[in-house]
Amino acid sequence: MKIKEIVSALERFAPLPLQDGFDNAGLQIGLTDAEAAGALLCLDVTEAVLDEAIALGYNLVISHHPLIFKGYKSITGKDYVERCMLKAIKNDIVIYSAHTNLDNAQGGVNYKIAEKIGLKNLKVLEPKENSLIKLVTFVPNAQADAVREALFAAGCGNIGNYDSCSYNLEGEGTFRAKEGTHPFCGAIGELHREGEVRIETILPAFKKSAVVRALLAVHPYEEPAFDIYPLQNDWTQAGSGIIGELDESETELEFLKRIKKTFEVGCLRHNKLTGREIRKVALCGGAGAFLLPQAIRSGADVFITGEIKYHDYFGYDEHILLAEVGHYETEQYTKDIFCDIITKKFPNFAVHYTKVETNPINYL
Repeated sequence: MKIKEIVSALERFAPLPLQDGFDNAGLQIGLTDAEAAGALLCLDVTEAVLDEAIALGYNLVISHHPLIFKGYKSITGKDYVERCMLKAIKNDIVIYSAHTNLDNAQGGVNYKIAEKIGLKNLKVLEPKENSLIKLVTFVPNAQADAVREALFAAGCGNIGNYDSCSYNLEGEGTFRAKEGTHPFCGAIGELHREGEVRIETILPAFKKSAVVRALLAVHPYEEPAFDIYPLQNDWTQAGSGIIGELDESETELEFLKRIKKTFEVGCLRHNKLTGREIRKVALCGGAGAFLLPQAIRSGADVFITGEIKYHDYFGYDEHILLAEVGHYETEQYTKDIFCDIITKKFPNFAVHYTKVETNPINYL
């Protein structure tokens, strides 16, 4: 099995177009045509992690945080990133990272955190904007089912927990085939009328090319007619953060003590306790303080994230309980997600969690 097959499985779950603009998720180093010897899973790539991969005989390291975030004019080993790059290249190790694309994907990092806490009725806290488009095409009645199925298979028609969504309206199309054409129906030089179905469906914008290819491959016409429209709908299946509910309310202190134990944190920081009951929980793994306004607007009782700046704590005591758990601690479950994706697709492939502690923060 080649490394590119594993990469393909990861990207089907967390497509790279879902990553935020600042990010550099995806292939960091190496050639994916190589045969995969085994995968080492980690949150951060360090020299010790690469040494562990070498000792195991593995040639694939999969991390949450990308090793490379900036451009390099030279690679001389002056810092740990450059030393990791040199070591990986020298030992033919491929490094692949799934970062904010995994954060924003359905079933990704925040869903895993919600699962650990025991939340239900999950919704994306800040859905992605300007990410959906509508496709409209016109198909002869007899071929409409085949075209619809091809569009659904290519990624169209998903709305919430529903798939195969489309709107269909029967009508009549007209065309005149000119010399040199090969019309599916009608005669060259004659105006033709054909009973057709107008098919409308929705899709993520990043799937446009694949969907158009699928349409052209299955549509019977030599020149299929289709339109693509931008949509202002939020994409509620992808985005930042999660909000959900507990089965039963908990006191503030009970809840904080429970998540401190769940995340195995050395220190949990929070704002003033006001005696509120905790039932509705908003969260975002990593540095998610930018979602605090959305958490308050959503009516959450508590907002959990990995990092909150000092000044962000001011002025919210009466609005929401803030719980700062730690960047590493909230994202530690990414290894579980990677493992689930790989082992379900390739059950006999060697996958190993790193034994290296990569959290740079220590607690007394």
